[in-house]
Amino acid sequence: MLDNDTDGARARLLSPSEPIPYGAQPVLLAETTVYGAHQVEAMLTRWGSLPKPWLVLISDAPTRPVPDARYLVRALEGRLAGVARVPYLPVLRAVKDPDEALEHKSVLTAAERLRRTMEGTRR
Repeated sequence: MLDNDTDGARARLLSPSEPIPYGAQPVLLAETTVYGAHQVEAMLTRWGSLPKPWLVLISDAPTRPVPDARYLVRALEGRLAGVARVPYLPVLRAVKDPDEALEHKSVLTAAERLRRTMEGTRR
């Protein structure tokens, strides 16, 4: 979830039973696999009256997602606040923590693009 109490600068995980705080933007993360798309579909089936979440798709390979995953995500878009994509970043496989990842230009670029997309300021 993106926490508006910190001007969107911080994200935090919620436990399964924890309510979504007022004004927070829920975010679902999934890999660009068929399994990931089906997990998103299952989550949205149980979503109920909560605010529509953003879906952030994390590329699991340096190629396009398979057609079945793309089609399912496209079918789910009406139940989402938006869909943002993070490209495959091989450097993420070799870092110990987020701070170390942010030392890499490719990660900084992807993070900035993700932020702009979710804030609605694409350039």
